[in-house]
Amino acid sequence: MAFDVDSFARTAAPVRTDDLGDLAERFARRPLSDEGLRCLRYMHDVESHTVCYLRDLLLTPSHRDPRITTFLTVWNYEEHSHGVALGSVLAAHGEPHGDERNAAVRARQGRFEGLKAMLTAAAAAAVGEDFVAVHMSVGAVNEWTTRSGYARLIEREQHPALTALLTRIMAQESRHIAFYASEARTRLAASARARRVTRWALRRKWAPVGSGVMPAEETAFVLGHLLDGESGRREASRIDALIDRLPGQAGLGLMTGTADRYATAVR
Repeated sequence: MAFDVDSFARTAAPVRTDDLGDLAERFARRPLSDEGLRCLRYMHDVESHTVCYLRDLLLTPSHRDPRITTFLTVWNYEEHSHGVALGSVLAAHGEPHGDERNAAVRARQGRFEGLKAMLTAAAAAAVGEDFVAVHMSVGAVNEWTTRSGYARLIEREQHPALTALLTRIMAQESRHIAFYASEARTRLAASARARRVTRWALRRKWAPVGSGVMPAEETAFVLGHLLDGESGRREASRIDALIDRLPGQAGLGLMTGTADRYATAVR
């Protein structure tokens, strides 16, 4: 069954935090670990940067499909709310959040940040309509890994307030996954060229979420912390099994390779 974009748009809503009690008090009584707070900063900054990623995508063939642009509009709205919700936890720890952090992240990208949009547009134009399959496949992989990251942080912190908040964010990420994965499977199944181009892009160009925005040492820490150990390796294998089900993408081993690389880097 095709993903119902109209229903998705009608039912979109920001992640609620107002019914979780006094977060400042709850986290004052039991703050996150230093490692957990470092991961949360990363997640806040990446979620809040989604609008800049959307800017780049709207210069590609994806913008010609009204189903996709409807989805992306609502997706960006919900992703922005994830950043706001995570910001409430940072605020409870006395950390910079929201516009203050977001401005610093964007300033850090440098004067040539706009070149990325032009390079993305040029690469997409060269690929043509099959770029949409690449976009949908990368979107699925990124959402699978993002949802997994939240689940791993819940497991590592075991904090009731954080668990409640991240579970709500994960529920929205699951809807995002449903769209991306459905579109990716359909488009990959329909085109051998799309399968080849997507496999090349995932193997050669894919990088963990946030790695193009955040400092390399922060990416290494977060991935090493969340993917280390037996539980982390199981999670990496689970995501690879999901990627394997995309037509023509079996055997890439993206996440097990990432877990090996970053866990080693942290050690």
